[in-house]
Amino acid sequence: MIITKDTAAIVTGGASGLGNATARALADAGAKVSIFDINAEKGEAAAREIGAVFCQVNVMDEESCEAGFAKARAANGQERIFVGCAGGGSASKIVSRNRETGAIKRYPTKEFDRIVQLNLVASYRCSAMTAEGMLSLDPLEDGERGVITLTASVAAQDGQIGQVAYGSSKAGINGLVLPIARDLMNEGIRINSIMPGIFATPPMMGVPEKVLESLAASVPFPKRLGKPTEFASLVLEFVRNIYFNGQNIRLDGAIRMPPR
Repeated sequence: MIITKDTAAIVTGGASGLGNATARALADAGAKVSIFDINAEKGEAAAREIGAVFCQVNVMDEESCEAGFAKARAANGQERIFVGCAGGGSASKIVSRNRETGAIKRYPTKEFDRIVQLNLVASYRCSAMTAEGMLSLDPLEDGERGVITLTASVAAQDGQIGQVAYGSSKAGINGLVLPIARDLMNEGIRINSIMPGIFATPPMMGVPEKVLESLAASVPFPKRLGKPTEFASLVLEFVRNIYFNGQNIRLDGAIRMPPR
């Protein structure tokens, strides 16, 4: 897809990190961008910086998402590009034993469900809503109407100790991609996912310097954390290269995560 001044794009989690870098890259490429984020202060500031539309959206809430899509479309028109970067996780073993007392603790199903809702169900929800809107668009070259990019994680394949909820929900995102690509193949809508490795996002940069140095050294090459702009660059390539469809792509400097 060729991005023009009339191309509308939506990025969830666009107030910071990978989402913010992606929103900036799309705006720089000429797209009309809408940022979805739950943090109004950061979201409004990010939108002002790049001339985007901000929509306060909780991706875990159906009505909030519907209102966000309606606001974005009223301002910029029907989006042809959707990028889902909103997500998160929590760390805990499925069951753990206290070494001193011997007490056994189980990871709460309620918390597991929250992470699945945030990462997997929200990705499905937003994909379905954006695809529904894209069906109304006139086709471009090769009959293309739109492109969806979802954010998984290397944890989808290399889930570490304590990542039972995060890893499985991110694997679920990868699992959405091929069936959705096939569901939409006659409508000219593509979908792919990116599995980022260790990236220099705000939460990551908050850890101690020695930990960052150790993480960087664990990357085969280049021996550093990934740059959010590198993630955004791959999103742009997904948009521009129409033969990218139904793919789950690692972006990780060849790292393979150890058990812990």
